This record gives sequence, C-alpha cells and structure tokens, in this order.
Amino acid sequence: MKPVICDLFKIKYPIIQAGMIWCSGWKLASAVSNAGGLGLIGSGSMYPEVLREHIQKCKQATNKPFGVNVPRRYPNIEEHIKVIIEEGVKIVFTSAGNPKTWTQHLKQQGITVVHVVSNVKFALKCQEAAVDAIVAEGFEAGGHNGREETTTLVLLPMVKKAIQIPLIAAGGIGSGFAMAAAFALGADGVQIGSLFAATEESSAHQNFKETIIKANEGDTQLTLKHLTPVRLIKNKFFKEIDNAEKRGASSEELQHLLGRARAKKGMFEGDLEEGELEIGQICCAIKQIKPAAQIVEELIKEFKETCKYISQISL
Repeated sequence: MKPVICDLFKIKYPIIQAGMIWCSGWKLASAVSNAGGLGLIGSGSMYPEVLREHIQKCKQATNKPFGVNVPRRYPNIEEHIKVIIEEGVKIVFTSAGNPKTWTQHLKQQGITVVHVVSNVKFALKCQEAAVDAIVAEGFEAGGHNGREETTTLVLLPMVKKAIQIPLIAAGGIGSGFAMAAAFALGADGVQIGSLFAATEESSAHQNFKETIIKANEGDTQLTLKHLTPVRLIKNKFFKEIDNAEKRGASSEELQHLLGRARAKKGMFEGDLEEGELEIGQICCAIKQIKPAAQIVEELIKEFKETCKYISQISL
C-alpha cells in the first residue's frame, strides 16, 4: 500500500526534509526532491527577494515537487506568501501561530498546506482550519519546540487517535529504523531535520556541520522555555542563557541576551561560541557528512529491513 503522503505531495518516498533556518536552501531542497523525498526551503532566514531567488533556483535544479516552510512569527510573512504564490509553489508548511490565518488563502491558490504542532490541542485546531496534513513534532526535535516536552513516542499515537487527516512524524527520526517506528505509531510519513542539516548540500556552515557529527548524548538541551522553547547544542551562548534562566531573568532580559541574528551567527557563519546552534537530540547518532541522496537511500533501505524483520516476529 502506497503511503497517503506520497499521493498528497506526488513524491516517491514519504520523507520530508524539514525547512530549517540557515540550513535549508535550494541546494538541499532540490537534492532531497530529486532523491524521491520532499525538499523544503526554509524561508525563516530569508528576506522575500532572497526567498524568490531560492525558489527560482530550486525550480531550475529539480522537476520534482518541493515546498516552502513558513514560520508564522516571521515579520515579513505577507511578502513571503506573496512570493510563494507568484512563483507557483504548490506546497507550504507553516509553523507557530494560528493555522487559520493563512490556510484558506493558500488553499484558494491551489496550494497544499501542512502545519507543525507539538500537542493534540493544536492538532485539532489545524484540522478545524482544514489543513491538508499535520506534522506532530516531539520533544526530541531541534530548533523551536513545544513547552509540553511530549516525546514523539507519546505524541504520535495521541494525535493519530484525535485526527482524520494525514499525519507526519517529526522529532528524533534519524534512521530508517526510527522511520518504521513512526509508521507503527500511526504516521503516514516522516519529517527529518538534523540528519539533513549535516549533509553536503545543507547551507549550514561547515563548522556547524562538524559540531553536529562530533556531538554526544546530552550535548543538546531545550532552553528558553519562558520565551520561545528551542533545543540548542551546549556552548558559551547556551550557558549564558541557562544561567540567566536559573536566576529568574525576565523575558525582556532574555530577549536582550538573545539579541539579533544569533542563529545566523552560529549555524550560517560558524561562530560556535557566541552563536545559537539549533539541532535535535538525534545529532549524537550522526557521525558523517553525506550527500542528501545517500541519506534518502539509506533511510529507505533501513525502513524496508525493519518492516521485514517485524513481519517475521511471531508471538
């Protein structure tokens, strides 16, 4: 049986590359799409005209479907939506904020809309907003995350039970074995970030990629829970934030400490001490920088091996 996500996006494999800021440019998105998955351009780190350039280059690099990830809190979201529509992008993933704000407008333009959530409450709101699919992202995920700290293993079956639309799993998925586990829990597809952040085509700085593959268990932690929760690699900047939170710093003080362009400084410019290094827990299992196509190939091979193994188990 072909996964419903493959039909929805018109892709070969039910693998979506997350639209990560500073990592997901046109090179990565087109590489994943050419390999049979769904590549996403991460618009959160782009000015509108930069986004237009990435979309146009992606269209030149692949004739397969690709999409754009749009964080709802981005200040230029109206301009981004305008660019997306003008450039004829047919798939949009949104995150943060109310899914009702843009879903109908996008769907009226013939665009497939997916929204990212971290709990059942917002999954139901997405269904009410008539999104085409939902990404349920567990606590293990990199970048911005849910305050509930619900793990993927717990979140997926709860969301699956609550909704009637396609479900995409995210958070801690870095192998075909984990992909098979997500399907066993009710997922129709998987969204993967950290594994693709460390690929050759990722637009992340080489310093950041090298830090990812050197990371060990416990090297990341969810922080800024009273502002906007985000999972970071522990470095000098993280320790400053952590110490401020422990002494009860106000949201205003934390925002000032966060400053501007910390994520760019860390992930795009390679400042491993003063920069914000967003990555998932699964980074401790990533030990090599590979081409995106090889990642997709290995995911599918491991997924098939796991499904075969499970089918042979007799209780």
